[in-house]
Amino acid sequence: MKNIIIGISEGTRYYNYEKWFHDEPGITIIKLGYQLDNFNEIEKCNGIILSGGHDLNPRLYNQPDFLSYVDPKDIDERRDEFEWKIMQHTELNQKPLLGICRGLQFVNVYFGGTLVPDIPAFGKYNHSKLNADADREHMVDIDPNSALFKIIGKEKGTVNSAHHQSVDMPGFGLVVNALSHDGIVEGMERRDPEGRSYLMLVQWHPERMADMESVFTKNIKQSFLDAERLTVQ
Repeated sequence: MKNIIIGISEGTRYYNYEKWFHDEPGITIIKLGYQLDNFNEIEKCNGIILSGGHDLNPRLYNQPDFLSYVDPKDIDERRDEFEWKIMQHTELNQKPLLGICRGLQFVNVYFGGTLVPDIPAFGKYNHSKLNADADREHMVDIDPNSALFKIIGKEKGTVNSAHHQSVDMPGFGLVVNALSHDGIVEGMERRDPEGRSYLMLVQWHPERMADMESVFTKNIKQSFLDAERLTVQ
């Protein structure tokens, strides 16, 4: 089996992302973050995970009026700038990328999409954590014509939820592949993936689901690893 190097952006509960790969042979993890000042290490990486955590600054999607819906202490503009460079690198070099929670939202904004800055304030059910240690859970519907369906093999399932922002308008070249029952975007992928690098975006947290045997975590991880191994010469 080919050895691969995964770059994971530094964010909230980073340890869970590393732990997700502990039992996988032949994998090296590199933590990428502005606080480490190690962007150059991305050159070593066969694939990238954009992790969860901070809210995106609404100015990134040209909605400065939405700042009132965001806790200023939950915005990290230096992280936004660092991960913008990560996106530029992965797109230019066609490296596989998995975006999780904030990662989905960030990629959507990178491609020109917009966000709902606070889901309850905009009339939808609360998707935030139940408390500091417990994620919320809900059902999602998967588009049977999507790449995500080919990965998961199910049209419905239960995922965890820990976010108060969500996708509003999809970014250019992206398409929604999963929705919650109240219409929140739960997954995205390339609209036209032919000849392009792997890009899978999920709003839930596969790295820390209550059932780590669920196809909503195991199959997502495996598809990402398979895509990376294809890049290793």
